[in-house]
Amino acid sequence: MGVELVTFGCRLNGVESEAMKRAALASGHNDLVIVNTCAVTGEAVRQARQAIRRLKRERPDARIVVTGCAAQIEPEHFAEMPEVSSVIGNEAKTKAETWAALADPSHGFERVNVSDIMAVRELAPHLVEAFEGHTRAFVEIQNGCDHRCTFCIIPYGRGNSRSVPMGAVTDQIAMLVDAGHKEAVLTGVDLTSYGADLPGAPKLGALVKAILRHVPGLKRLRLSSIDSVEADDDLIDAIATEQRLMPHLHLSLQSGDDMILKRMKRRHSRADAIRFCADMRQARPDMVYGADIIAGFPTETEEMFRQSVALVEECNLAFLHVFPYSPRPGTPAAKMPQVKGDVIKERARRLREVGDQSNRQHLERLMGTDQEVLVERGGIARTPCFTPVRVGDGFIPGQFVNVRIAGTASKGLLAIG
Repeated sequence: MGVELVTFGCRLNGVESEAMKRAALASGHNDLVIVNTCAVTGEAVRQARQAIRRLKRERPDARIVVTGCAAQIEPEHFAEMPEVSSVIGNEAKTKAETWAALADPSHGFERVNVSDIMAVRELAPHLVEAFEGHTRAFVEIQNGCDHRCTFCIIPYGRGNSRSVPMGAVTDQIAMLVDAGHKEAVLTGVDLTSYGADLPGAPKLGALVKAILRHVPGLKRLRLSSIDSVEADDDLIDAIATEQRLMPHLHLSLQSGDDMILKRMKRRHSRADAIRFCADMRQARPDMVYGADIIAGFPTETEEMFRQSVALVEECNLAFLHVFPYSPRPGTPAAKMPQVKGDVIKERARRLREVGDQSNRQHLERLMGTDQEVLVERGGIARTPCFTPVRVGDGFIPGQFVNVRIAGTASKGLLAIG
């Protein structure tokens, strides 16, 4: 039956799932299911537990291994599940020796193998030669986080910030380009903290410029979510001048109200966010933004919430990820005065409606334009600003195609060749 991966959460989890699958296959595993969990919300943990039960019903003879952030933070909860064979922490999950030991009955592998993630100080690159079936490759350049936002449990699942050396990153991307990938996405937990732990403390902007300089065969480079207040001068310059760095930024904004941002222990103000978006769009007129915003954070009043709603228009956010707040045990926000659940749901709904309207306006602005798109599977392609375009059948995944945008459909675009 082979090795099956079930991945929840962020793009970083996706990168690590690919590395785990390759390591497990190389160790001779068969009839194995790996569930790579997310802990960003209580709902994400619930979904993982639900999936584990379903998987065991579907594949009763398979070994189910649970890993990821939820497993790192709550190993005992997954170990209590009779469906689970092993629980593996984030530090061990991508190591080849972990999967080799798990495959060897004589090794005596412990059912729960979760170490102290805070003690980890270095980050090795994941040697993923290619992402099968994907035109886009994902490259982990950073892991962990040194900040302690009051709503966030992730540092306790990922540990402190640590970075992959610049040379290893460029080598990895060069290998992926040689394997046929034309686009790469830099991923991490706190991407803009990149390099602080490395000799010389290079910043993200220096890495971006090095990649573009040393890997000329890379056609497109993207960044996953960034913290705009930490954007360094080289990164801002690269965004403005490097055409192979795509004009799409996903911002970790979380709220549009200054008091809520302070209670979240965020490092930016409302004015900082608006100024960054305006400055980057002036430097790069085709820039498009996505953002994460939490609805119903503790103590959030209706007036505070409206500040978040207004921020969608003021920053011109084309892609909005709305998170209804849910308390995570162990975080300071869980002890703050909570907003009622029905109010949180209603605010999340209203925020999504505003986000959908902003997305429609973004799509309408692209009507009648000519776009060079990168074809993916299923007749879908992506513009430089990451907007999905339906191009139909007859195109090869990984192929660049010039199209005219002729219509819109279901949060995406329709094209004619």
